[in-house]
Formats: sequence, C-alpha cells, structure tokens
Amino acid sequence: MSEDDERQQSPPSDLEFVSNKARNCNATGSGSGHPEFQSTYPDQVLENVLENVLHFLTSRRDRNAASLVCKSWYRVEALTRSELFIGNCYAVSPGRATARFTRVKALHLKGKPRFADFNLMPPDWGAHFNPWALAMAKAYPWLEKVHLKRMSVTDDDLATLAELFLGFKELVLVCCDGFGTSGLAIFVSKCRQLKVLDLIESEVSDDETDWISCFPEGESNLESLIFDCVECHINFEALERLVARSPSLKKLKLNRYVSIGQLYRLMVRAPQLTHLGTGSFSPSDIAGQGDQEPDYVAAFAACRSLVCLSGFREIIPDYLPAIYPVCSNLTSLNFSYANITAEQLKPIISKCHKLQTFWVLDSICDEGLQAVAATCKDLRELRVFPVDPREDNDGPVSEVGLQAISEGCRKLQSILYFCQRMTNAAVIAMSKNCPDLVVFRLCIMGRHRPDPVTGEPMDDGFGAIVMNCKKLTRLAVSGLLTDKAFDYIGRHGKLVRTLSVAFAGDSDMALKYVLEGCPQLQKLEIRDSPFGDVALRSGLHHYYNMRFLWMSSCRLTRHGCQEIARAMPRLVVEVIRSADEEEMDDVVGTIYMYRSLEGPRTDAPKFVTIL
Repeated sequence: MSEDDERQQSPPSDLEFVSNKARNCNATGSGSGHPEFQSTYPDQVLENVLENVLHFLTSRRDRNAASLVCKSWYRVEALTRSELFIGNCYAVSPGRATARFTRVKALHLKGKPRFADFNLMPPDWGAHFNPWALAMAKAYPWLEKVHLKRMSVTDDDLATLAELFLGFKELVLVCCDGFGTSGLAIFVSKCRQLKVLDLIESEVSDDETDWISCFPEGESNLESLIFDCVECHINFEALERLVARSPSLKKLKLNRYVSIGQLYRLMVRAPQLTHLGTGSFSPSDIAGQGDQEPDYVAAFAACRSLVCLSGFREIIPDYLPAIYPVCSNLTSLNFSYANITAEQLKPIISKCHKLQTFWVLDSICDEGLQAVAATCKDLRELRVFPVDPREDNDGPVSEVGLQAISEGCRKLQSILYFCQRMTNAAVIAMSKNCPDLVVFRLCIMGRHRPDPVTGEPMDDGFGAIVMNCKKLTRLAVSGLLTDKAFDYIGRHGKLVRTLSVAFAGDSDMALKYVLEGCPQLQKLEIRDSPFGDVALRSGLHHYYNMRFLWMSSCRLTRHGCQEIARAMPRLVVEVIRSADEEEMDDVVGTIYMYRSLEGPRTDAPKFVTIL
C-alpha cells in the first residue's frame, strides 16, 4: 500500500538525481545506441567494478544515497539507473532528467497532488505528459515502461508512445485524464510487444471507438489488462478472442459493461488468471428468460491460481456463492463497489483464511468487521469506504468494528477507516494491538466530532497511534482535535512522511509542532484548519526537504505566502483559485508549494498565480 517501502533516512525521492556535490558531471553518447561515459579518471577499473555493483542496487532510496557519496559515484549511479521515479513532474524538467540519466528503460512520473482526487483542484491545472513524451522519444528510443499517476495524457501522447518506442511493453495510467478510446485504439494497434495495459481510476472519454478489436491479430504477449474504469461498452467478442490468444495473461479486470455470463466465457478461456476483476457480476439485460445459466461455480473452481478478486460493480448478491471455491486461496479481496450486508459477507469471509488485503463498503456494518476479525488473522491492509459519505448520515461502522479488527488482526500494517463516530479507547486499543501499523488513516466524516462516550477531543487516540506504532509513515487525522494532538505528532511521529489534516487544530502552534518535530515529513495536506502565516513561516527550515505542502481554506494571506517565496527561491509557491473565481487582494484560498530545480513552470493557467 505504501509507495515508499525503503529505508526512511535517505534523501527525498521525487528528485532522483539531485546532488549538490557533482553539478558539473555529464555523460556523452556513443554512436552505438546506448550512451557511454567517457571517463576523465585514471582508475577506470574501479569505476567498472562500481558500475557492476550498482546494477544490483534496486532500491531508489539506496541509489539516491549512493549518488551523494562523491562525483564518481554520482556519475556511475546515473549510468546504471534503468528505472527513473519522479514524484512531481514540475520538480525537474524533462531535459534535465534525460541529460542526467541516459540509460532509462522505465519511467514512473506523478503529477497533481492527491487532493485533486476530491475536486479540490480545478481540472485544467496542468501536469501534462506531452513534454515528457517528446523528450523521452529523443533520449530513450528503447523505453519499455511508463507508469503515470494524476497526469494529463492526450491521444497524441499515446500515439507517441506507440509509434516512437518500438519495444514498448508496459503502460500504467492511474488517476489520469485527457485521453479517450480513440487514443487507446491507436496505442494498442501499434504496440506489438505490449505486455501490460492497466487503466486504474482514470477518466477515459467515450469516442465510440472499438479499441478492444484493435489489438494485433495472432498470439498476444499480454500479461495484464485492466480497464475497469472505462465507462463505455466494449466489443465483447473481440475481448473474448484477445483473451483466448493471450496464454500469458495473469491479470484481467473488466468494466461494469461485462456481465457475469460473459465473465464465465472469459474464465473458461483463461483459467490461468491470478488477478480477476469481475465486471458487473450481474446478468446482462438482454439475457433470455429461458436461457440456462452457466455453471459459475465450476468456472471459479477451475481458476486454481486465483489470489486476487475485485470488481462486483453492479452486484446481485445471489451470485456470490459462485466465488466460494477460490476463497481459501485469496490473499486480496476488493468489495469496495459491492453493497452487501454482513449476512452476505459471512459465508465468504469465513473461508478467506489467507486474506492479507481487504477493501469493503461500510454496508457490512460492525458485525461484518467482527466476522473479518474472527477469520483473517493474516490481514495486513484494510480499507472501509462509506456507502453514503454525507456528514449527517448515521454511519453503520463505528469504534466497535475498529476494536474488533485490532483484536483479531494483529498483523495489520495499513488501515483506511471511514466512520461517523469513534472513541479514543478504540484507537488506543488499535495502537497497542497493531504496533506494526505503517499507515493509519481514520476519517471521521462529521466535522469536529469528539469522543461520543467521554465528550473529549480525539487527541489521546491519535497520540497513542504515533507513540505506540513506531513504524508509522502515513497518518490522516480527523474528529475534534486540539493543538495537543499535533504536539503528540511532533514529539513522536519521527518517521511520518505523509500527514493529512482536515478541520483540526486550535491555532498556529499545531502546525508548528508538526513542522518542527517531524524530520521525515515529505507530504503535508491541510484543509479547513485555523492555520495562518505564522504557522506557515515555522516550516522555513524544512520546506526544501519536502515534496509538497498543500493548504486550502485556512487563514493564509498573500503577504505571508510572498514572504515564503522570497525566502526560498527554489520553492515554487502557487496560489490557486477556482476557474471562475476573481483574484482577491490578500486572501489565499489554496496554496500549493513544492521544490523545483527549474523554478516556476511555464504552463500555469490563469487561475494559478506563482509568487
């Protein structure tokens, strides 16, 4: 679940190539395709040995640390890096990246901050992939993999990937937008070596193009095909033929336009699947009344390698017994689209003894969570999402379910829990029962809600989490919280890298505790909290070490933000308004700050003011 699972004490990871020690190092290309370094050092043998050793160094944090040892290590590490991770597309230019790293085969690139997922950022803010696509086409004609998150990708960008990278094999688009089915058609038709096409929570426009039928004929190299987010009908016959001629296919996740009858036909042709997204998990509207239904149980039983199950987009619970044969082998089960009850869950979850990852809606109530706790002793990640996210709703899960999970699932490492009420006692119990927690995100949907039993703020509960969970790197806080909670976080959250805050705190001191006390803090997201210019200035010593700071609907002024911009010239300070909002004199609605080697970006829209 955590995107950073390597050691915490190394340099920040969004600028993979930043070093203050060796700005004058460069590499020159040879005529043989891949660039080669022309050494100016007498001991070439030593550098050759170092190059061979660094090939075995896979952790990007370890590589960052290695690049800071000396000029020679800086240079050789760049030559041996085949995967490039950039956590903010505006932190560095494509030209600088490709000049430093000359042998890259895989690019991981992130764009907009996470709050864009909650409509807190205007849609045309930026994060365009096009400059990166063009730069890579010149520098890395051998590129094989691109993973993008929250980027704006056009149909032309997809055509560039397909046409200019002849050996391209893997494209993963997470929370991306800007492209449609016509772009997908061009892409899949020209990528003859494609192994992975994963479209995850991305917005894909329906251009009424039959993209599935555009995959090249003949045996396919596909290993993973995920399109559950594509909200349009597909050519099922073409999909069925594609699956049948893809013997290496292991992951297949279908959209809600694939019925359970069609799912059966695909499973019969691909019993080797390990990851399956079921599509709608309901019959087609055009199915005949007298048609005999297939043996769904037999189809699932034949998929003996299945370990990950998701989908259930428009589920009819009567079909759930079909998955019983695979439950005992599942390590991951995603019911986050399945509005099922505790009674419908129990026969399934009672068979899932190997389950490690479980996503579910709160429709299962505390009773369903108690059933999970009774069976899933090896559970590592739990996410509980709300069916109804309104603040005034009576939530079906509470401290009862959380306490049950903490008592029954003591190997838990990551939890996201939406609820309407929570007690300090339940959170404290989780901190003691699950000391290996790395991620703790508790979202009490009602604003400023205290402990319903004692009437006290939730300070002690979150304080116990940061005190007792020594491995904690990600924390989201909610409920009624005073500055005391942030004092706990600053004093004990020494490994916290990502902190999300909403409707919390009393004064500027709360943010000051965090910025002065959390040395590993990389990403800080704050909304609707009483923090102003004094709080913002308290982080001057740390902002260069952070990936970004986002604050919206707080108490910032334009003057205070300008002070930060003047004091830190390598920090980009963006003031963001809604697209139809007029600029106010000294009121800042949203501020987004991030470090950059390039200075202010050149593609900022009119509603963004860079100070």
